[in-house]
Amino acid sequence: MTSQPSPLGSLRPTSPRIAPVQHIDDELAAILGMGINAPDGTPLNIFGTIAHHPRLLKRFMTFAGLFLNKGLLPAREREIVILRVGWNCQSVYEFGQHTIIGERVGLSLDEVAALTRDVDAGQWSDNDSDLIAMADELCTDNCVSDATWQALAQIWNEAELVELVMVAGVYRLVSGFLNTMGVELDADTPGWPGQ
Repeated sequence: MTSQPSPLGSLRPTSPRIAPVQHIDDELAAILGMGINAPDGTPLNIFGTIAHHPRLLKRFMTFAGLFLNKGLLPAREREIVILRVGWNCQSVYEFGQHTIIGERVGLSLDEVAALTRDVDAGQWSDNDSDLIAMADELCTDNCVSDATWQALAQIWNEAELVELVMVAGVYRLVSGFLNTMGVELDADTPGWPGQ
């Protein structure tokens, strides 16, 4: 499955609906320090936007940080899932941020670009293809098919399967938040491949 730009794209905001916080007090600085910052040290726009609700930001940083820093999944496979979810949700911010992370963990730019197209059986391993299918199925049907589940269960243990589905679900939520809020790309963050 390959997603196309949303038919509702014209309804999406073209500028931030809620701009990132401008005043960062000590408590907020401590929470924001839990996440990834831009190269100039400023909080990423996603975190600056969520920072309007500091308690939520703190919980989000802990929860999402688990997947990125202390999860069970190999980073490359995790990023395949996140990037495909970002593409399916048409979240350029999510896709751009995780293009950077994906490169750091071993995905080539060609592989990242391929995540925006139909799966070519020759490009991906069976396991990678199953991860992509899982992301596609969760984004279209909110459920993983029996065939995909059985294929994944041949490779991943039960805890890893739980994490795979949770990663896809969390980044679907994040993509919806980013799209709805109109969070702008951070400086030096790529957009879609080829743009």
